[in-house]
Amino acid sequence: MSLFTPKLRRHWDRLEGPECRDLQITRLRHFLTRQVVPFSKYYGRLFRHAGVDPDSIRHWEDLERIPFSSKSDLLSIPGTAAKTRDFVLIPEEAVLRRRASTLLSVATRGMARTQRRLRLEYRPILMTSTTGRSADPVPFLYTQHDLDNLAITGTRLMQICRSDADFRHLNMFPFAPHLAFWQTHYAGLGFNAFCLSTGGGKVMGTDGNVKLLEKIQPDALIGMPTFIYHVLQQAVSQGLKSPHLKRVVLGGEKAPEGMRRKLRSLCEELGSPGALVMGTYGFTECKTAWPECPPPDGAESSGYHLYPDLGLIEIVDPETGKQVGEGEPGEIVYTPLDSRGTVVLRYRTGDHISGGLVHEPCPHCGRNLPRLVGRISRVTDVRSLNIDKIKGTLVNFNDLENLLDDLDDLGAWQIEIRKRNNDPLECDELVVHAQAKDSSTNLESLTRSIQRRFVDATEISPNGVIYHNAEEMQDLQGVGRSLKEEKVADRRPKPASTH
Repeated sequence: MSLFTPKLRRHWDRLEGPECRDLQITRLRHFLTRQVVPFSKYYGRLFRHAGVDPDSIRHWEDLERIPFSSKSDLLSIPGTAAKTRDFVLIPEEAVLRRRASTLLSVATRGMARTQRRLRLEYRPILMTSTTGRSADPVPFLYTQHDLDNLAITGTRLMQICRSDADFRHLNMFPFAPHLAFWQTHYAGLGFNAFCLSTGGGKVMGTDGNVKLLEKIQPDALIGMPTFIYHVLQQAVSQGLKSPHLKRVVLGGEKAPEGMRRKLRSLCEELGSPGALVMGTYGFTECKTAWPECPPPDGAESSGYHLYPDLGLIEIVDPETGKQVGEGEPGEIVYTPLDSRGTVVLRYRTGDHISGGLVHEPCPHCGRNLPRLVGRISRVTDVRSLNIDKIKGTLVNFNDLENLLDDLDDLGAWQIEIRKRNNDPLECDELVVHAQAKDSSTNLESLTRSIQRRFVDATEISPNGVIYHNAEEMQDLQGVGRSLKEEKVADRRPKPASTH
């Protein structure tokens, strides 16, 4: 049973900061005592070993008594699913039978309806998975209860992005056991709006998506920034028009201002000036995505708007794990408040937010919601490049991912890291694969701009810039093959196993 009354559920986006946190802690304590500790094998064991009584979590500071969870805790023993299964809420029938809520339900609704309700709440019926780029993919199970929440959060996402039930939405996320696709699918269902899923590049290819763009004449596009860029660019090159575009909602990868500016420009060339481009932030483990609201012309993003009744966010110092203050940078840590299926508590995302967590009303839309503000990057994505034989150079790959997006004369691009002569013992090389925005671009000037941007950001100059046409760039980035298009490709040979 929800601790949020129907009135509070309706006014989820109007909670004052202290009131919001108090309600979140109350809801968390109920979630821990009624669901997680009794029914999660992993957390039942963890709370016992840590000596933490879930009923003692009564203040925001008490969160620090709950141990962190991370991706390494979720990884299965090779050849088994035992470890990930330990994070699934699997209720014992004897416990449910003794509960007053179950007895009341049987008395008022009957045994058959009560059993059906419990099956809807606890039986896993959908699985998503992490993408597995930096570690093995991890499955996350959903019950009907979770899917109902996905429709609720999808509806909120549509509302915050100022969509309209009469809009035609084109979902360009790839068909996959991936949160972004399913969040968009259930957003359409929850908002009761037309939402056509193309399956991204893998199903229909770029050509098929361009044809649907012309045929459906959508009001909103939803998908990966790089893939949407390729689709819009191809539509422009074919002289097509799509005059009804009002929203472009991005997810699955970072979308810096340079990319957004290019997308707005392409929408204008298609006959849709003034289209609003917004980002979302989410990850498999939180089972939802949080949107930005549309900023006024020329204004910066006000951050990602959270759903305080369904989950809570902490920002911690990545080194010490201690909570930081309001608006201070740090690592994002997530705890759900109403999940079933797979559940993780105080999950360390490895994502760093530059402007921290704030609780003041949004300056753009006025909603009184917690917001994540600033640039999100990976905490640990710093790697060594042996540019010469004497000394390794540390390079932050977060900077590389969006390094060239602000160059207006540059279209699609990819940074390739490889070994000279493909020899594992040779030095590393950085090569930029690039596509000019159009045929009028001065390639010599663009090359100099690319080299200057590299030196200014990394103090390293690329070994070369190679230009390609649109089809070649799509092939290099894996459009239609990969779940996420590659903008930084580390193609250095992997070291041989010592086993």
